[in-house]
Amino acid sequence: MIRSPIRTLLFSFLILAAPAAADDTEATAAAEIDFLIGAIGDSGCDFIRNGKRHSARDAEDHIRMKYRRGRRYAPTADLFIERLASRSSMSKKPYWIDCAGEERVESGAWLRARLDEYRADPPGT
Repeated sequence: MIRSPIRTLLFSFLILAAPAAADDTEATAAAEIDFLIGAIGDSGCDFIRNGKRHSARDAEDHIRMKYRRGRRYAPTADLFIERLASRSSMSKKPYWIDCAGEERVESGAWLRARLDEYRADPPGT
């Protein structure tokens, strides 16, 4: 089979572009996850884990530790929320966010709302 130069050139471009696309995807996921973890700490809300209240800063530290240990399970912000930041890995009980003057909400829903806001207006745009 004879290969056309255009086909070869296109294939070469796709091979060379794939790592760059993967790097962009990883960088985007890392930025989104870092934003979400920071949003927890900056929220001023209480974080309820296994029935006990924790400060926003303690919650940030806890979720950051979970991400550091379980990063391989959360290659995207959506999977980070689903697999690491929504419930206890030990008890399987959901985490809750309790902000003054607002209804208590599961952390997964709260984080998804923050992620939607971030994606709608990412920094540097």
